[in-house]
Amino acid sequence: MPLREYIINDIKPLAASDKISEAQELFSQLTNSHVPIKKDGRFVGSISETDVHCFDADKSIIDYIYAAESFHVTLKTLWLDVLEAFAQNETNIMPVLDDSGTYLGYYELNDIIALFNDTPFFAEAGAILMVEKGYNDYSFSEISQIVESNGARLFGAFISKIENDMVQITVKIGHKGLNEIIQSFRRYGYNIISGHAEDMHLDNLKERSDYLKKYLNL
Repeated sequence: MPLREYIINDIKPLAASDKISEAQELFSQLTNSHVPIKKDGRFVGSISETDVHCFDADKSIIDYIYAAESFHVTLKTLWLDVLEAFAQNETNIMPVLDDSGTYLGYYELNDIIALFNDTPFFAEAGAILMVEKGYNDYSFSEISQIVESNGARLFGAFISKIENDMVQITVKIGHKGLNEIIQSFRRYGYNIISGHAEDMHLDNLKERSDYLKKYLNL
């Protein structure tokens, strides 16, 4: 996905020589978590709102330049990697540099998330299935085979959780043959984390449970 058109320059980077009070005033007008900083015309990092409000308003940004965070992406960074950079750095703006390190502007988090929402994973009609298996036991090729062997389309899959050597995978599939797909996952040793009305296995378990309760009450 081309991202160049999403570069924003509404907020100019602060200069390292600017006063902290100027940065504090700027943040009071914004919802940004960070603001880019330049020193001698070159990008040196971004300073966070949290830090700025802890600094002495009468001092210059250069006095606290050590607090500048160096995260950024380039024009060649893929959109999914851009989204990952946002998450890893807990920011809602992401500076963009060219190959020579020249500051070009920044991406806003909401714009990148909107791109994700337009992908078939979200845009196409289908069902979300969450499955779980041991870290050393699952494979995406196996997941694809399970879905496609049941005649359904696989729109995407990603690891949504890793805990105690167990991996949770979120899968987006077409609605066709959902119950058969669920049963196939079980046969391959996957736990089904998400609940589905089409899951006949759960219905059968409920029927057996109701029968057992009735038997015990005789």
